[in-house]
This record gives sequence, structure tokens and C-alpha cells, in this order.
Amino acid sequence: MFEAKFQTFADDASSGDSAARLKALRAELKRQGLDGFLVPRADAHQNEYVPKCAERLAWLTGFTGSAGFAAVLEKQAAIFVDGRYVIQVRGEIDAKLFAPLDIAEIAPSKWLVQHAHEGARIGYDPWVHTSAQIERFTKALAEKKIELVPLDINPIDALWADRPQEPQGAVVGHPPRYAGERASAKIKKLRAALKDVDAALLSDPHAICWAFNIRGADVAHTPIALCFALLPKEGAPILYIDDAKLAAPVRAALEKFLTLKAPDALIGDLAEAGRRGATMLFDSATAPQKLVETLRAAGGKPRLEDDLASLPKAIKNTAELDGARAAHIRDGAALTRFLAWFTETAPKGGLTEISAAEALETFRRENGDLRDISFPTISAFGEHAAIPHYRVTEKNNLKIGRGVYLVDSGAQYLDGTTDVTRTVVVGRASKQLRDHFTRVLKGHIAIARAVFPKGVSGAQLDSFARRALWEAGLDFDHGTGHGVGAYLSVHEGPQRISRLGTTPLRPGMILSNEPGYYRAGEYGIRLENLVIVEKREIAGAEREMYGFEPLTLAPFDLNCVEAGLLAREEIDWLNAYHALVRKTLSPLVDAKTRKWLREATRAI
Repeated sequence: MFEAKFQTFADDASSGDSAARLKALRAELKRQGLDGFLVPRADAHQNEYVPKCAERLAWLTGFTGSAGFAAVLEKQAAIFVDGRYVIQVRGEIDAKLFAPLDIAEIAPSKWLVQHAHEGARIGYDPWVHTSAQIERFTKALAEKKIELVPLDINPIDALWADRPQEPQGAVVGHPPRYAGERASAKIKKLRAALKDVDAALLSDPHAICWAFNIRGADVAHTPIALCFALLPKEGAPILYIDDAKLAAPVRAALEKFLTLKAPDALIGDLAEAGRRGATMLFDSATAPQKLVETLRAAGGKPRLEDDLASLPKAIKNTAELDGARAAHIRDGAALTRFLAWFTETAPKGGLTEISAAEALETFRRENGDLRDISFPTISAFGEHAAIPHYRVTEKNNLKIGRGVYLVDSGAQYLDGTTDVTRTVVVGRASKQLRDHFTRVLKGHIAIARAVFPKGVSGAQLDSFARRALWEAGLDFDHGTGHGVGAYLSVHEGPQRISRLGTTPLRPGMILSNEPGYYRAGEYGIRLENLVIVEKREIAGAEREMYGFEPLTLAPFDLNCVEAGLLAREEIDWLNAYHALVRKTLSPLVDAKTRKWLREATRAI
């Protein structure tokens, strides 16, 4: 009945081969006169989701998370992950080969200082590190005179016998009715920001796809084309992209406003620009050190700044916002049908984490508009729900019984990208669970109700989501919210709600609101909606004020709510939100689901 077409549940971890692969890597390093090697989980664009050919960290260590870093020395090796993956990494790697470390507690550079000998030569691939990353390493390692050595060929690529080919996903145009603005207008805006430089090198495929109104299929779940672009102050932009990705009509449409070149022409063009003494902007967050150093070595002047398109892309236009609202209504109806089905089916037994994920994808596909899921569905029961970025596989798949089930999922539609998390209980919720769930809900409501002046950043709002947890001596180890793209990445900057979110929030930005709590070995709770930053009119206000418009529409599990912990204004918000969900989605679901929805959104 149900099936998954946009995700697989195969066990991608390859820890069984790690010993042989690590031994081979060390032998190759010794042959090259190197004492170590850096292995980031990164491609040439610092993408979150990378093509299979760039999964070098997974190939070497077995770790399959979306963020990580390994450092290999002659006798020791370590893998560094953030709070999302401290549990997962231990289940995927061989800890006898790689010491699993929390990057918040010890940085890779500090570990190298502690374990590498003085004067060691550490190799790295300049295509998968930014200049800023290498600069930080260089400064930290200077005290022991450790030298970082850029390599022409990544040694892992030489050892990886069955390494997948570079992707060649088809590029398609993204119509103005969804984009809201023609590529020529976007290019004009970006060019106006060049000011005293000769050109900008665009290295973030999300920015390039947004600027040129194209979408691709080179990585899983994010419709981007892997490419680079050069935006000169005068003349046509240049798009460096594999011609195999371009059908004739797409090529003809692009050539109306830009020049197409093969990717291997980029190094030569940068060297030529350098010889002319050009000053060029590079995105400090995504530009490979290889490109920056190519320009510098030829005599050019690289300037590392924020990506030109980052902020314009984050502030959605009217068409993008209207599309996001429409996409979330359809998506909310699909999720509500799933939740109603799950509520009836799960207590009977027979469901697993995989079959539940397959069911949810099927409900989404049935609306007829699904292009992909926006990330692998986190379908997690019991102790697995305590792993924030858990990925179910055929190997770890749990049967769903009485207890907590967390599902974090999203979809890609032409008019919008969704991301939503709900936590539900099968059976009765314990007093402890109701307490923890309600504290997370209080944090969610605090963000949803927040009103703040222009200039406030996500860092200033982050603690709103944590107060109720802090009062009980609890917390969570991830940010409260991330930016979301318009039929692009489900994780988009520069906006975010976290301790690191320093970009002021502006109307039109889309963010997630997802506080959580994770009790290792028992259960996890996360409650996530997407919201739009909007202007708020307040009588007598002396400053321009903003708040959040809810995008996501789906009920929260009232069986987990301890109403006595909620203040009157929090109850009012929850009842009003559920009334909106019921009114909006009831016409879009079947009679059986509609009956369930009335009960699920009852006033408390």
C-alpha cells in the first residue's frame, strides 16, 4: 500500500571496511611524506547534502551524518561531530580506529596540536576547505610548527576504487510565477553590490540557482545544480557547468543572458583575471581555497565576504511567500492524514519506523505535487527519538509500540519547501513525558508569539525557546531554528534562531521554530513549525516591530500536554492555532480524517 520513492533505508555505513581503508590511507600519506590528513564532510561548495562522490568521510569512517570532520595521523585518528550526532557517531564508527569527539568540547586543530609531533606535515584537499578554515588551522598549529600541505589530488579519491561519478542531473528553468522575479532583475541587483571590485565568484549553487532562476538534480533532496559562476561588473555573467546537464532549450534560454563554459575553464579564467590584477569577491563560507589561491597566486586581489545573494535570497518576495503558504496547506493536509492514520494504526502493532516513513511519503505523493522530500525522514521511535538527526535503516529499524514516536519530515514542491516535526505518544503519556513535552511546547509558543524590534537577531530570541526547559534544569544541543529556501535548501542562511544567529531578522524571511528535549536511551521530543517574519502594527510603538506568521499547519498531540503548566496566553495561542489548522485543512481531507482532526484540535 505504501512505498518510498524519494528515500531509501539501506545501511550506508561502511565501518566494516574502515580498518583496511585507514591503513591504505596511512600508507599513501607515508609515501607522500605526510604525517596526517584532514577529512571534512564537504564538497567543493560546502553543501550540506553532497553528491555520493564527495562522501569521503563516510567512505573512510562509516559515519553518515550531514556534518563531521576527521583528522588522521600516523598512529591516531579522531572524528569530530556536533551535538546532533554524538550518539549516532558511536553507533556507526569503530571507536578503536577513530576517537569520537564532540566538536564543541575540542576543536580538530586543538586535537592536532595535542597529538601531532612538532613540525608535522598535514595534507589537505584545497577544493573542500575554505580559506577561512585553513587560516584558522594554520594559526592554531603554528605553536608546534605544524605545516599544512595542499594536495593536487585527494588521496581518498585515489584509493576509492568504486567511487561514484560526478553527478549530471538535468537543469530546468524555474518559472517567474514561482521565482517572482526574472533572472535579469536579480543579476542587476547583485551587480549593484559589486561597487569597488571587478567581479564576484559565486560558489554556492543555491545562490547561483536562485540568481539565474534554474534548478537542478545533482544532490539528494535539494534541487540544485553543482556549478560555479562569475559575475563581472560589466558584461555577461559566466556559468561554469557540465554541458551534459543542459538540454537544448535550457541552454538556449540561459545563453540569452549569460555565457556558458565547462567547469575546467574556471581555473584558467581566474588565473587570467589575476594576471590583470583584478579584485574579486569570494564567498567566505563556500569558496574553495583552491580558487581563492589561484587568483592570488596570479597577482589578483581576492576579497572574502558574505555571498552577494545570501540576503536577497533569504528575503522572499510576494510570489515566493504566496507559494510557500500554498505548499504548506497541501503539505499540512498530507501530514494530517498521516497523523490520523498513525493514531488508528500504531496501537494495533505491526508498524515500524520504515513503514511509517513510507506511509508519510505516500500521503505526500498523493497530493500530486511532490517533487521530492526535502531531507531523509527522521522516523524515530523510543530511544531513537533521542537522536536529533536519526536516520532509520533496514539494520536499525524498530517496531513501533507503546511510547514516543517523533517524525521530522519535509517536502519539495515547485512553489515551496516544507519542514515539520511532530511528536506523538502511542498509549498513555507518563507524567514525566507530559512535563517534558509541555516545556518544549512552551518554548515553541514563546517563539511563535514573540514580538521584537527591527534589528533583533535570532541569537536574541533563542533563549525564549529554552526558558521553560532551563527552569527544570534541561536544555537541547541544537539551534532553535534555521532558515528555509523557496524550492531550494531546507536549511538556508544567513537567518537562524540560535546562539550563533547574528543576522537581523527581516520581513519575508522563513525560519523554523523547533525546540526539543532528548532523554538519551528513552525518548526525544521536538515540535517544529515554519514561520515567516512579518511586520507588526502596535499602537504607540516607537520602533518598527516584527513578529511571526505561522506557515506550518498540523495539530500537536494534546495527549502529551499538561495544561496546568501552560499560562492563559499560551493556552489561547494553542487553541487559536488549532482552530486555524482545523478551519484550513478540514475541506482538504476525507470525512474520517476530518472527524479525527476535530478531536485532535479541540480547545483545552
